[in-house]
Amino acid sequence: MSAPIAHGGGITAAAAAFGGRPQDWLDLSTGINPCPVALPEIPAAVWHRLPDRHLVEAARRAARDYYGSGEILPLPVPGTQSVIQLLPRLLHGGRQATVMDDKVAVVFPTYGEYARAFASAGFAVDAVSDVAAIGAGHRLAVVVNPNNPDGRVWPADALIALHDRMKSAGGLLVVDEAFGDADPALSLAGRAEELSNLVIFRSFGKFFGLAGLRLGFVIARGDILERFEEWLGPWAVSGPALSLADSLLRQDVSTVRGRIEERSAGLHAVLAGAGLRIAGGTALFTLVADIRAGDIYTHLCRHHILVRKFDYAPDWLRFGLTPDAAADRRLGEALQSFEL
Repeated sequence: MSAPIAHGGGITAAAAAFGGRPQDWLDLSTGINPCPVALPEIPAAVWHRLPDRHLVEAARRAARDYYGSGEILPLPVPGTQSVIQLLPRLLHGGRQATVMDDKVAVVFPTYGEYARAFASAGFAVDAVSDVAAIGAGHRLAVVVNPNNPDGRVWPADALIALHDRMKSAGGLLVVDEAFGDADPALSLAGRAEELSNLVIFRSFGKFFGLAGLRLGFVIARGDILERFEEWLGPWAVSGPALSLADSLLRQDVSTVRGRIEERSAGLHAVLAGAGLRIAGGTALFTLVADIRAGDIYTHLCRHHILVRKFDYAPDWLRFGLTPDAAADRRLGEALQSFEL
């Protein structure tokens, strides 16, 4: 099996290396709303009992209305990472791939767990830079839209054309919309009923600022959802997570989007003030390109600020959103003190 991938959020390890208490660090290494939504009341029985079917069904109906998936009831899962690891089973029913010509295409650079999951299952993984490079020889294709970490966006027409190519060859298209809540117009969820070989992953925790809840949704045709549900087993998603999804997905989220936009503007102002070049991003993070990225990363760690660096792109740094103006000032002062 390939080595684990380094992700954002490793405050404990950063504090061990650079000092300070983890709770005193400013964590900008993830793409998560830094201003969590207010939690609605969760009935006591939800904590007491195993998550019964009515909780699952209520969350699925709320997700259907929120994502606009028509007759498809999205499947709640314990974070999309849980189903990324199950994707190889869709192609081989759970058995190990035996020939390296079972190819999977992943539009790269992107979230590294996709390539790792398929490579660990014995598939040959083609890292492609454009959806046009994906063809009949690929059993499954993965596109993250908008993409992490560069924020690249693929228009719906291009993804629908890719789906049709994959379907004609008996393949599947997986579109990860983990960062899609801030711009719902990008989503293919409303077309999912007519795109039978499409699988959509949606994250819940990123937009609502509740990543610790470990909740996501899958939108796909019924037999694919049934297989994921079977593989995950009973009670895969906690009752409190289902209850919160039912409540929050039915609320007006315009205030959440507005707060994210405000925080994104604050971050951009800090980065521009430090003379850093913005190379991409989404509403929840910004990518900076700078040949001094490694030194900047270390400098910020010494100020107990963690950002995301990339081994495959040593001139990149990804900055998550700060929670408030005070954090903007803290980041700005640390960047201003960096010696050229």
